[in-house]
Amino acid sequence: MTEPNKECTKIFLRDQLKLFPEKVADNEEEALDFLLDNMATVFDDLTELESYLEEEGVDLDGERAENLLEVFALGEGRYLYVEA
Repeated sequence: MTEPNKECTKIFLRDQLKLFPEKVADNEEEALDFLLDNMATVFDDLTELESYLEEEGVDLDGERAENLLEVFALGEGRYLYVEA
């Protein structure tokens, strides 16, 4: 697990409306601030993300973790999780 970086902010900025009804950030700086304030976390792979969700008591109710609205695919098997 790591903190969000510039790559994450670009993807979050582009896709934020999948999670929120309106924009929460208008530029990369605001996006990074939002992600850091909301304890967003980057996971190196799906297994790491699923283990984290299980430890946090998130009930996937049969859903795959990568399909959650709070999860943003970063490419190369990495995922950003935003605790909304």
